This record gives sequence, structure tokens and C-alpha cells, in this order.
Amino acid sequence: MSRSSVYQGNQWIDRRTLLGAAMGVAAGAGLRRSSAWAQDDAISGDITYWHHFTSDSEMVGLEQVTALFAEQYPNVTVTSENIPNADFMTQFTTAAVGGSLPDTTMAATERIPDMLALGGLIDLTERYNAWEGSGSIEPGLMDGATIDGQIYGIPAFLFIDWLYYRKDWFDEAGIAPPTTWDEMREAAIALTDTANDRYGFGLRGGDGGQGHVVAIMRAYGGLSADENGVPVIDRDKAIEAVTFWSGLYTTDKVAPPSAPNDSYSQIMQAFRTGQTAMVLHHTGSLAEISADLTQGEEFLTTLVPAGPVMQVAGVSALYNGMCKEDAGDASWAWLTEWTEADAAVQFLETTGYFPASSAAAEDPRITENPIYDAARNSIPIGVPPLSFVGAPGWQSTSVLPNFQQVLTGEATPEEAVDQMIADLEAEIG
Repeated sequence: MSRSSVYQGNQWIDRRTLLGAAMGVAAGAGLRRSSAWAQDDAISGDITYWHHFTSDSEMVGLEQVTALFAEQYPNVTVTSENIPNADFMTQFTTAAVGGSLPDTTMAATERIPDMLALGGLIDLTERYNAWEGSGSIEPGLMDGATIDGQIYGIPAFLFIDWLYYRKDWFDEAGIAPPTTWDEMREAAIALTDTANDRYGFGLRGGDGGQGHVVAIMRAYGGLSADENGVPVIDRDKAIEAVTFWSGLYTTDKVAPPSAPNDSYSQIMQAFRTGQTAMVLHHTGSLAEISADLTQGEEFLTTLVPAGPVMQVAGVSALYNGMCKEDAGDASWAWLTEWTEADAAVQFLETTGYFPASSAAAEDPRITENPIYDAARNSIPIGVPPLSFVGAPGWQSTSVLPNFQQVLTGEATPEEAVDQMIADLEAEIG
């Protein structure tokens, strides 16, 4: 069996072969649909789509979705334009003011209020309520695109947090996949062998690690929001959470020495190259890991472990919205195409991004592949990110640096949490 294989159609297939075939298909005749469908010649028009995909796998996935859409809607032409993520809102703002918005656009949750304020998104509520596919979208997934009861986006795909673990190492040690954070800690300690540069867990202490700190604080009951959406910190529980999370590095020594500065690329490389036994991320990194490790043999996935108070299994959607009604039916067909089983499964297999539709998630190509079980089981219990005005700034300028100081011995968990509390109070007024 190849080290770079994936499970598809009840068999393991070489991933490089699969991705190469996907690229060839996307550039050629198009992907054939696996289920019954009817070509729709009645809908026509030329539409534009703005997105901020960046990786090769994302671009291939977009081409696959476009090819399947063209197969069903031969009289509709979709022209996609890539806008760098860092420049997206600047260009969107300029287009909104200048009257040159695209027909459809990618819309991240945190950007939807600003896009709407610019007059850049139209109300999709009537179309959504009349759409037969709406019943396959978990109601909670619509929260990020709903403002004042009106819907401004359709989930294109999901980011689902899960825990990657080295199945071969766990099997050899006779350890079951962890279901709680305490079990994760015990497994990490058992699997750490510093003499051979092997560690139990890839702790993300660098850029992006603030999200993990916030999640563990929520899992311990140290961070929540009241009925008005105002964040609340329970000092004692927050200290307990930070003590646990930092202790994986400072006390238990189950994370690599580089942990205080490790960001995405470092934690992924450590897992892929056999330096760590577990790493916390979302489904979007599956393709990258599968290029080096064999699914089902060398690694598997499991649900995010539960904390003492709650299980923070993050599930968040990335949406597509409509900017204008010039070719409304064609634009709506494009938005809903992303939820169709064939498009959603092809996109998942290429990128690792999970289908937003429960109907698509029940496709045999997903249900018969054990690598996806953790994602499927996370959706009903998943929680969205804790969102409040000022949250991004507080997390990046207070949570992360204060946590890093604990890792480097410059602050105690108590001092770090007290500073986080003070900074939060200043942030929210």
C-alpha cells in the first residue's frame, strides 16, 4: 500500500494518482455525476464569482465544482476571479462603491456584516425557504449568514475541528483514541520519547494558537458569553485551562521544544514526519497529511476531546452569497451547486473541506470511509466560534502573547489570565 493513499470506493487509492486525475479531469472534459440528475437548459446567463482560495488543492476543487456545474447547466458560464484574502475586503469595498460587484461571492462569517453594510449582499431568504435542499442544512449552520432574520449566504463547505492521531503508534502501545483532554494528556505522556525526538502532541504556541487557547478555556468553562453575547471569563476555570494547556509543554514535556513558536506549518510538518503522535486541526489539512501518511493504517481522526465542562468541537461554515439579481436564477443555481453530493464529495476528496449538506454527508463515498467518521459525528454536537465585537483583536494581541509568556516562563497562568481579563475589559469597554 502506498504511503500516500486515500480510501475511496471501498479501496485505498494512491493519492498522487487521485490528485493528478482530478487535475486532468478539471482541465478536460469534466467530472461525470454519479447519481441521477437532469440537465437544465432553461437556466442561462453569464455570472462572475469572487473567491479567496489560495492552495493548489483548493483551485483544483473549484475547477471540479465548476465542471460539474457546467455539465448540468450548459447555458450558464461561470467566470471565477481570485482575490487575495488580505485584499478581499478592500477590493470588495471598492467594487461596492463603484457599482462593479460580481454576481456571486465567497462570504466569510466575520465579513458578512460589513459586506451587507456596503450593500454588497442581497437577501436570499425567499429563495432559501423555497429551496428543497434547505432541509439538509443544519439550522445552526445558517446563523453565521443570518442578520436580523434575513439570510445572506448559503454554506459552501465546513471547517470541522478534529484530532489527528498516529494509529500505528496507538495500536503498538495498546492505547485507545482519547475522548477527553485528560485521556489525551495521558496518551501523549505515554507516547513521548524525547531521546528519539518523538513527542505526544503538537502544541500550537505560535501564530494561530490563540484559537486553541480560547477553545480549551471554553472546554473548562473559563470563557463563555452571556445572553447578550457579552464575553464572560471565570477566572479560576480559565486559570485551570491555561495551566493544563501550557503544562503539556512546561510540565509534561509532551510537545516539541519549538512549541512556543510553532504555527500551522510547523505542527503539520512535525506530525507528517513522525515527530508527534497527535495534532489538533480541522478537516482542511487532510489532503496535506494524506500525501505523506496512509489513512487508516498510519493515521486516523477522532472527535475533539471533551473538557470538564463542554466538548468544543468547532464547526464553522464558509458561505457563498449573491451580490445582485442580474442573473438571479443562474447565480442561485451556482450557490446551491456546492451542496450537491457530487460536487461536495469531489471538493472534499480534493481539499478536505467537509460538505455543508447532511444529504451530501450521507453519500456512501463519505459514510464508507472511516477517516470521515469524526467529522460526520461532530456536526450534530459542533459549536461555532465564540464571536463578539473585538474578539479577533483580543485573541491575537492578548490571548496569544500572554499564553506564550507562560510557555516561556515569563508569566504564571494566573498572571496571564489576569492580563487577558484586563485586556478584554478594555477591548469591550
